[in-house]
Amino acid sequence: MSTTNPHSDTPLDDAGTPVDRARARRRSKHRRRLANVAGLMASLVLTGALYSVFAPAQAADETTSESAAEAAGRELYERSCISCHGENLEGVPNRGPSLIGVGEASVYFQVHTGRMPLVRQEADAPDKPAVFSDEEIDQLMAYVQANGGGPTLPSGNLRDGELAEGGELFRLNCASCHNFVGEGGALSSGKAAPSLDGATDLEIYTAMLTGPANMPVFGDNQLTPDEKRSIIAYVQTVTDMADPGGAGIGRLGPVAEGLVLWVVGVSALMFGIFWMGSKA
Repeated sequence: MSTTNPHSDTPLDDAGTPVDRARARRRSKHRRRLANVAGLMASLVLTGALYSVFAPAQAADETTSESAAEAAGRELYERSCISCHGENLEGVPNRGPSLIGVGEASVYFQVHTGRMPLVRQEADAPDKPAVFSDEEIDQLMAYVQANGGGPTLPSGNLRDGELAEGGELFRLNCASCHNFVGEGGALSSGKAAPSLDGATDLEIYTAMLTGPANMPVFGDNQLTPDEKRSIIAYVQTVTDMADPGGAGIGRLGPVAEGLVLWVVGVSALMFGIFWMGSKA
């Protein structure tokens, strides 16, 4: 009668001595380990092959489509912005703030209005003709948005708001710096709130959204997108209107402007009278 060892294919009657049976068990255990390792390696190879065939191809397509504008934006950034804003948008002390979290909205306002690149360090960055083209501005926006995140550009008609509501909101939130009709005004420390005459809808919207210089940030929790559109409708309506008195001295109205002209005229007349009297 022949019996079989449960851990070996070798019949016990054929296994020989206890030493031979122990050797047979060790060989069987070694074969099982080799089989497990071989199975694991085969699984890893198969998984890697499947990943290289499918996933990387899809990711490569996405990366290529995203990195074209970002790569161009990086070149522009390294050429014109890195000295003040740092290698990784982290900012440089006493030279330029961090751009992390400012988003493409801030890039659009600062670069499209010519405030950036900054010519020299001063209290206010004055607006001037833009240095970059529209395509280059889009590339810079793509690079900063991809690496720092933040508010994005709005879309649609930015004047689609209530004119009366816009006037009320403007007088409440903006008139203290920009004058009640957007003429601008002086601030402390050599700074000034610029005139809104000539500003585009998108420039006004992105300024409210990002708060350049001393201007506070009006996020969507402070002013909703509809309220921002109402303010833009008011500003553009007022700035497009002719001066009521024709003299353009802050839209004070015909009576106030007439009073100013009367004071100036009478002063000039009195000066002339005294001058002629001293020569007689």
